[in-house]
Amino acid sequence: MGGRARRATVADIERLALAMPDVVREEGSDGNPVFSVAGKSFVFFRNPRPDAVDPVTGERYTDVVAIWTQTLEDKETLVQDPDLPFFTTPHFDGYRAVLLRTSRIVELPVEVLAETIEDAWLARANVTRRKRWLALHPDAREIPESR
Repeated sequence: MGGRARRATVADIERLALAMPDVVREEGSDGNPVFSVAGKSFVFFRNPRPDAVDPVTGERYTDVVAIWTQTLEDKETLVQDPDLPFFTTPHFDGYRAVLLRTSRIVELPVEVLAETIEDAWLARANVTRRKRWLALHPDAREIPESR
């Protein structure tokens, strides 16, 4: 299969999150989707917040999704890659999550989004769930046990 990789869409976020085991889709305070495993969110659409604003207009972004990462190093790798639209804000300093504007999701190959969401689920699932999923997906990367 040649050619350019399929670009991600907003619908892919929900499809990929719900494809992971034991995921519950809930609604946040403004009806925004929140995807969790065992009560821990791993992907959620944020409400507009003062930490994520348009640098020109100062208006709050209304299209930000937070996605957990397995480690802070993973977060930094995603944020620092100039080919990826992930970013962070000081509000997320010390937290293992990256931010993504849905208006820029088309910049992501769907395979990168899928891996990022799988890693997010692995970061938040309990040991039993992680081991069960990893046994079925030997190419996936396990998080360090020290976390």
